Amino acid sequence: MLFTETLKPKLSSKGSGICQFDYPEVFVLILTVILLALHYDFRPTSMALLVVILLPSLLILIYNYRREASLWTSNMVVILFAVVIGSIQFCTVISLSLVALIGVRMIVSGVDNALRLFTVALVTSIVFYYVSTILDNEGLNCDEGWVPPTVLLASMIVILYQFRSTYQEYIGYKESASKAGGRLSTMVSVINKLTRFVPPQIWEPIVRSNSPVSVSNKRAKLTIMFSDIVGFTDLSDSLSADNLADILNTYMHCMTLIADRHGAVLDKFIGDGMVCFFGEPASNGPRQDALDCVAMAIDMRREMRTLRQKWRLMGFEGLYIRIGITTGYCHVGNFGSNNRLSYTLIGKEANLASRLESNAGKDEILVSESTYDYVCHNYECQHVGALQLKGFDDKVNAWQVLDPDANKGHLSKWVDHTLPGFNLHLNFKDMKDNDYQDIRSRLNFALERIEQEEEKLAQNIAEKSKRHSANKKS
Repeated sequence: MLFTETLKPKLSSKGSGICQFDYPEVFVLILTVILLALHYDFRPTSMALLVVILLPSLLILIYNYRREASLWTSNMVVILFAVVIGSIQFCTVISLSLVALIGVRMIVSGVDNALRLFTVALVTSIVFYYVSTILDNEGLNCDEGWVPPTVLLASMIVILYQFRSTYQEYIGYKESASKAGGRLSTMVSVINKLTRFVPPQIWEPIVRSNSPVSVSNKRAKLTIMFSDIVGFTDLSDSLSADNLADILNTYMHCMTLIADRHGAVLDKFIGDGMVCFFGEPASNGPRQDALDCVAMAIDMRREMRTLRQKWRLMGFEGLYIRIGITTGYCHVGNFGSNNRLSYTLIGKEANLASRLESNAGKDEILVSESTYDYVCHNYECQHVGALQLKGFDDKVNAWQVLDPDANKGHLSKWVDHTLPGFNLHLNFKDMKDNDYQDIRSRLNFALERIEQEEEKLAQNIAEKSKRHSANKKS
């Protein structure tokens, strides 16, 4: 569709009750043939031209009133102009005036249709030029008198009118584009905010393919992880709401980054706990999904050590993570109603992961037998025993995933040791090359302070011993 024609349904004033005509050059066309008939005293040739042009022009006026412009009507207007140009045998002033109006119509009709209209105009004018010379051998003298300047003036007025109309449409389009751009920016901003409440694995396919969303779910094999903070409930009784919220937000922020890094679907936060799973909507295979989940859990446990050290410096002691993992079939998908949906999972395996997490100790990762079978060749696991879990009639075998760095001795990337009055936490993964000298100097300073305290302790013991001996002698 033509550019201007595409804009007219939105930008023209036809639908607003204001009379507007898309072909004002038709009035010049009617004026021209009437003036030519008067100029030639209603000669047969001029009268024939008047009838041939006037009737179609009036039909165009009537047909196009309050209608959108069309290529068919533009073709008819150009043909009528070409008929007049050829019939007056290319009289200079009038022909140039009408050619200018044809050019305006070609511009308004768009680049794609310009060549077509030009071809129609050229062929029609040549044909009627030869018809005119056959019908009137004497020729037509229309370059003199008051007709040419009148037609030229009317053509200039129409050209200015079309320019004004096109400019107004441009301004209207620019305003609409600006408003649409503002609405689009607002929509993008709102969507970016809303996507923070939905896992990226869910909203990205919807945005990419604009696929329909409905209540639908399917049965799939998933590896599910439940985790929470041990001791958080007791801590909440002794902390203010602000400190509690700060601890919880810091914990969830760090754990979310780890979940995103491993490609997990973060299903939900439950108080101080979180639920993640692998296997839907994209899966790398059951075994790899289980390995990715265990790797994520180990990274979360390591990150918790760093957080625990920070919280100790703030005076919050005893915060540890515990995790339960299992692999099995669940129903996953969109649950809810057509008005409100939630992408989540339900099934016995989800309950099993939750029960394993509840039975895990501080910093423990418990996995079920199904997950153990997938990860036992890559991670060292210790059999905890057969647990009697709430909601399960049979006992469930559980394994504890050991820290891969625990048995590496001096090659371990972690050093973490805590005693009353002593906290040592070294994370070699996060250390930079220029940190080692500073760490060494601080450790040497700590050793010197320990030696000084030991000397003071030895002196105190010696003095107490002397006083005790003197008391015995007396």
